[in-house]
Amino acid sequence: MKDSFENLGFSPADILLPKEADMTKWAVVACDQFTSEPEYWEEAEKTVGTAPSALRLILPEAHLNAPDVDERIARINANMRQYLEDGVFQSFDDALIYIERTQSDGKIRHGLIGKVDLDAYDFTPGSGALIRATEGTVLDRIPPRVRVRKDAPIELPHIMVLIDDPEKAVIEPLSLETGTMRLLYDFDLMLGGGHIRGWLVNDAQKAAIAKALQHLASPEVQEAKYGIRDAAPLLYAMGDGNHSLATAKRCFEDLKEKLGEKAYESPARYALVELVNNHDDALVFEPIHRVLFGVDPAEVLEALKAYYPGAHEGEGEGHVIRYCFGKREGAITVPQPAVQLAVGTLQNFLDAYKKDHTFGIDYIHGDDTVRRLASAPEALGFFLPPMGKEQLFKTVMADGVLPRKTFSMGHAQDKRYYLEARKIR
Repeated sequence: MKDSFENLGFSPADILLPKEADMTKWAVVACDQFTSEPEYWEEAEKTVGTAPSALRLILPEAHLNAPDVDERIARINANMRQYLEDGVFQSFDDALIYIERTQSDGKIRHGLIGKVDLDAYDFTPGSGALIRATEGTVLDRIPPRVRVRKDAPIELPHIMVLIDDPEKAVIEPLSLETGTMRLLYDFDLMLGGGHIRGWLVNDAQKAAIAKALQHLASPEVQEAKYGIRDAAPLLYAMGDGNHSLATAKRCFEDLKEKLGEKAYESPARYALVELVNNHDDALVFEPIHRVLFGVDPAEVLEALKAYYPGAHEGEGEGHVIRYCFGKREGAITVPQPAVQLAVGTLQNFLDAYKKDHTFGIDYIHGDDTVRRLASAPEALGFFLPPMGKEQLFKTVMADGVLPRKTFSMGHAQDKRYYLEARKIR
C-alpha cells in the first residue's frame, strides 16, 4: 500500500488513539484558539479534571509567554512519555482515518487523517513544492513552537491541509462507504465543539484515494485548472496550522543537519494532518477585515489613491476596497491590479505606508465590528470581499502566497481538535 502513495506527499501513518479514555474529555481544541480568553482554557481544565486528556500533551498559546513556560513544556513531554509507558494508546499501523465533523452550524465537514512528507513541504514564498503555505510564515513564531516539539516523543496535530478537488473524488466517496469500515470513535466534543466520528479506511479505499490524488497531481489536470503550463504541481495548500507545520519542518531540517541522510529514516520526517477538500460544502472562507488606529482617515485614503496610479473614489473595474470612518462609508477602486486578490492590493499599500507612519492595526471578523471600531476618532476601517474557494490555489500558483490574514476557515470552536497522535521519535 505504501507504494501506491509514493511521491504523493501524503500517505497512511501509524496512528495512536487512546484505548479507554472518555473521548469528550480527551479531545481538545487547537492550541492557537481562544488566546485572549483564558476562561475557555480554565473551563477545559475543569471539564478534564484528572482524566487522561490531550490537554496534558499540548501547550495552549494563551500560556506561551507564561513565566513558567519551560516547566510547562517539560511537564508536557513527561506526560507524553508517561502515557506511552502506561499503555494509554493503541496503535493503528499504516492507517488512514476518515472523519465526519459536525460543526457548530450543523454542517458536516469531511476529512482524512494521514501524514505528510515534510521533505515535500516548503513555506518559502514562490516555492514549487508539492505542499505549500497559503499565507506568509512569520518566522519569529517558529522558535517558541520548536521548544515544545524538539524533545516531544509524540505529536498531536491541529493541522488542516487542503486539496483542490472540485469533482470530490478523493475524500467524499468515503461518506457512502462507512458501512464497510471499522468505527473508531463517535462522540461530542467539549465546550461547543460539535460532534466527530472516525472510521478506519480499508485497503481498497486507500488504493482509490491514492489513484485520485495521482490524478489531481497530473500535469494535464494542473494545467486545465490553473492555466499554467509546465509549472511544478501544487497538490496541497495549507488551511490551518501553517506555523505548526513550519515548526515540524524546522525540526526535521535540524535533524538532517545532525544525522545527515539517516534523518530520512526518522518518523520526524513526517507530520500528522487532516486532509480536507477545498470544495467541501461545510468549509467557509470568511474575510478578515482591517481597522487602523491613530490615523487621519482622509490622509490614508489619499495616500492609497496616490500609491496606485489611476485609483479613484467609487466602485469600478478592478479591486474595489470599501472603507468606513465616523459615520461615513465609501469605496476606492484600484484598476488593473498587479495581484490576484483585493486583500493583496490593500496589504501591499499598508505595508508600504507603515514604513513612514506609525499606527495600530487590528484584524477583524464581521462588518458590524469594523463599523463600531472605526466610529472612534482617528480610526479607519477597510472591508474586504470574501475570497472564492476557486481562487485559493490559483492565487498561490500565481502570487506565491496570500497576504497574511487573508481568510479564516470557520469559527474557533469548529477548528480541529487534538485527538489522534503519532510517534515522532
